[in-house]
Amino acid sequence: MKRLRVTPGPVLALTAVWLATRALMAWLLTHDRSPLLGAGAVPREVWRLYAHWYDVLTQGAFPAHDSMWQYPPGAGAVLLAPGLLPGLTYFQAFVALTLAADVLVTAALVRAGTRPGRSLLGAALWTCGLPLLLQLPLARYDVLVTALAVVSLLALTRSARAGGVLVALGALVKVWPALVLLGTPRGTATRRTWGWAVAAGGACFALLAASFGNSLAFLREQGGRGVQIESFGGTALNLARHAGWPGRPRYQYGAIELVGPYVHGVAGLSLALTATAFGLLVLWRLRARHWNPATPYDAALAAVLLFTVTSRVISPQYMIWLLGLAAVCLTSRHTGQRPVAVLVLAATAVSSLAYPVFYGEVVDGTWTGCLLMVARNGLLGAAAVLSFVRLWRSARPPAGRTSATTEPRPDSDRLPGRALSIS
Repeated sequence: MKRLRVTPGPVLALTAVWLATRALMAWLLTHDRSPLLGAGAVPREVWRLYAHWYDVLTQGAFPAHDSMWQYPPGAGAVLLAPGLLPGLTYFQAFVALTLAADVLVTAALVRAGTRPGRSLLGAALWTCGLPLLLQLPLARYDVLVTALAVVSLLALTRSARAGGVLVALGALVKVWPALVLLGTPRGTATRRTWGWAVAAGGACFALLAASFGNSLAFLREQGGRGVQIESFGGTALNLARHAGWPGRPRYQYGAIELVGPYVHGVAGLSLALTATAFGLLVLWRLRARHWNPATPYDAALAAVLLFTVTSRVISPQYMIWLLGLAAVCLTSRHTGQRPVAVLVLAATAVSSLAYPVFYGEVVDGTWTGCLLMVARNGLLGAAAVLSFVRLWRSARPPAGRTSATTEPRPDSDRLPGRALSIS
């Protein structure tokens, strides 16, 4: 069997870029007192909020009656993990773990991109795209969640068991990784992957519930959330302030939300749109007749984009998820999401201007802040629509071919140009 001969040049270049950009991100994190970098607000979430939750968790319970605790039980394991690194402060250990997760994502994308019929564009997108968020990724645990989603997607074509277990772990930490199962091909692949995900998720949840009290406390706080200022609904309400709407921003549930007349109606509309998005994704899966090796990746990106743009909350760290999933798509030459990845990259750059650079303008609802959010959310909205349209079109069998019940083989990208039809 011929072994793939990988040219080391691109991998070495990506390694050099990764080292340089992550060093810059770490420097920004420790020198962010400037108002344009958030005046120290970005790392505060780690050394104040996460460290406080760590203290609560070490007492054997999840933070009940804490309006900012809105995460599934698996998040507790992530927040306890820095305590496993001796000799470091909580903040230092947390950043070290985040960088380790970043290394894992980069290595997985490079490994996938150097296989036959694959591309290093995904690794390049992640390596160069994450620093567009400045120091933010190092001070949020979303990189660790994204690592679970990325590795699970890349593992799905090789091992249903590994893919399902990793998806379950990701969903226990922050729910959205469960969406990566949407694109698994019908038949044995789906039954095995979903079965392992349910079994692993159930077992881990039971273990966490037995080990910690208040395991479902997050549901109450999550249900009480309103309209965050950076969401689509928040942007509309911020624009309405210029037309005389009497609402105002307020810090609650760990974010800046808008309060005032019609806010509950906007929140309800967001939930209705999320339900509609879910219905569209289910309809796609029921009507899809053609799978190619990139379909699981493309479906994951489309699903998370749709749920993001219809959410009541679009925090800046959500861009980390989208960058990771877009990067997975670009590892395959069969993907139809390349234009979507460009839009996600552009939205990421604008997002860093909205937070932390001009966040005061966003909160105050000035024209500058409103225009930044219109630009960022406009790019995300365009990406979501384009992603779903391309996913829908890719599900139709090629002209002149009939669908047949087949499943993608492991490493199916080794056969460039070969399509797989699913009934």
